[in-house]
Amino acid sequence: MSQDPPSLFEPDDVGRPLADRLRPQTLADVVGQEHLLGPDAPIGRMVAEHRLVSMVLWGPPGCGKTTIARLLAERTDLVFEPLSATFSGVAELRKIFQAAAKRREVGQGTLLFVDEIHRFNRAQQDSFLPYVEGGTIVLVGATTENPSFELNAALLSRCQVFVLKRLDEPALTTLTERAEETTGRALPLDEPARQALIAMADGDGRYLLNLIEQLQTVAGTLDVAGLAELVQQRAPIYDKSQEGHYNLISALHKSMRGSDPDAALYWLARMLDGGEDPLYIARRLVRFANEDIAIADPQAVHQALAAWDVYERLGSPEGELAIAQAVVYLATASKSIAVYRGFNAARKLAKQTGSLMPPAHILNSPTKLMKDLGYGEGYEYDPHSPGGFSGADYFPEGMDREHIYQPSGNGYERLIAERTAGWERLRQQKHGGTER
Repeated sequence: MSQDPPSLFEPDDVGRPLADRLRPQTLADVVGQEHLLGPDAPIGRMVAEHRLVSMVLWGPPGCGKTTIARLLAERTDLVFEPLSATFSGVAELRKIFQAAAKRREVGQGTLLFVDEIHRFNRAQQDSFLPYVEGGTIVLVGATTENPSFELNAALLSRCQVFVLKRLDEPALTTLTERAEETTGRALPLDEPARQALIAMADGDGRYLLNLIEQLQTVAGTLDVAGLAELVQQRAPIYDKSQEGHYNLISALHKSMRGSDPDAALYWLARMLDGGEDPLYIARRLVRFANEDIAIADPQAVHQALAAWDVYERLGSPEGELAIAQAVVYLATASKSIAVYRGFNAARKLAKQTGSLMPPAHILNSPTKLMKDLGYGEGYEYDPHSPGGFSGADYFPEGMDREHIYQPSGNGYERLIAERTAGWERLRQQKHGGTER
């Protein structure tokens, strides 16, 4: 007669975190990463063929990187050598490489798992190359940072990068149910509090199980308020110096560009909740106003500058409302990159044409010599011309006229487009329909 498995709370398990007790024992037990581990998925196919390549597992905390690496070693009969880049250096690596070389002589392979591999410097990363290329080790690196920024090109070219997903609600629900089944006790939460617990985990399975462990001694049933009093909600995953920083400012920028004030306010809130410097956001709003709106709404840059000024005067949290106001204004303003394109075209043209002199008729002539050379001769003062427009040519002599600024017709630029078109007709009439 088979015996029931021991309880998680028997003496042998005392002191072991719940997350460790529930660590998956097979790849099929890993939740949320079916796109990599399923039978027809990239890593799943490699395991089925009993053939692993060196790889980098890139994903957020608590999504299963370490567990997957350990299970890969078990499924492919490789010796599992774990290493943390935070606490290890070249000396530890050299010992592992030597041991792996000896194993290889007797037909035994080694899977070297390096947690936080992005913390190794370039020289340390280079030390992997001959052992990875020669097959002495199968390298599995884990990182929460974008490998293309943190790992050198030579190492990346020898590894496949697999992106692990943040655990979604169904995956976290599965972990919650497994914890209840294993402990033999339902969570002491009503349904709204249960959903709040999953939201608090923010995609991190390990953190969810740690929260559940805090609830093991609770009597009665907690609502959302009671849950919030008992457990500490984690800070949002957001590193102001790494990829999360650039991802969220990109999301804010593109939401405003796409005229979506709702999404723009959401990303603004995400950045502020993550601890982003509001002045950094204010500076980016000014840039956005000039780059994506410009003369389509001349007030846009003033709104952005005003938000910056208000925040510097009031600070947080009052000043953040001014930034939110600017975000909504910029998101709902007419958009145009005509000035941006025109300025880039002008700089390109300036480099191509070199040091061409301005036409003589627009040059000042403070000396007799300069007057004798024709400086200022024939200059027409536009405000005194009919319609305030002389139609004179201000490009260098011998250079064809270029239409550098082409207004979009959005917002205020619609009026500018009408004006420039009218001026062009007058210019054509003055020069007989030709341009030099």
